[in-house]
Amino acid sequence: MILTKFFKQFILLVSIIMLMIMSGQCFAHGVDENTKQFLIGNEGIAIIPYLYIGAKHMVTGYDHLLFLVGVIFFLYKTKDILIYVSLFTLGHSLTLLTGVLGDIQVNAYLIDAIIGFSVVYKGFDNLGGFKQLFNFQPNTKIAVLIFGLFHGFGLATKIQEFEIAENGLVANLISFNLGVEVGQFLALGMVLIILSYIRNLSINNKSVYNNISTLINTSLIGAGTLLMMFQLTSYFTNN
Repeated sequence: MILTKFFKQFILLVSIIMLMIMSGQCFAHGVDENTKQFLIGNEGIAIIPYLYIGAKHMVTGYDHLLFLVGVIFFLYKTKDILIYVSLFTLGHSLTLLTGVLGDIQVNAYLIDAIIGFSVVYKGFDNLGGFKQLFNFQPNTKIAVLIFGLFHGFGLATKIQEFEIAENGLVANLISFNLGVEVGQFLALGMVLIILSYIRNLSINNKSVYNNISTLINTSLIGAGTLLMMFQLTSYFTNN
């Protein structure tokens, strides 16, 4: 009964995510109208607002969160979680800062398509797809770092869209990036609680856990594929 209820709730959650992607909300990433106006009109250093915007961006940026769910799904030790999350943080911090400060222009649709692909990749990896189909296992740490770089460019493209003022830019960018880390920490905390609940549900039944794992990671592949297709379609229709 408990597992049936869990399956229904999880399928509902996945359906909501897919509807958000299909409705085009994937471009918002938590940047509402008030935030847009602030970013466009702000002059000078605004540490607290940028911290808040960064945290909100990560918490509502479900493409980033879906990837992180895949990354930590089979990690049980705190040390391993810290290593992988740190690699992702290093990657997206580098490209966020260098992308904006170096004015590196990247097509937002293509970057978001790659971010969607990163979700597909991790779900496929978690299902053992590489070993089963290619008898090869890519280096997971390197993959997380590389995809972290692309996720950072995704963040950078959103900032560049608003052409924020040069005055206080470095301090504001650092504040935004710190906010992203705060949002990431909060979101991962919730994800870990949910994963612990799932593991405890199936602690005495390995087959049940395997079924849940397959469901979740297959859903990651499905959601990532939809996001990737939506972004590629937008790229070809808008260029």
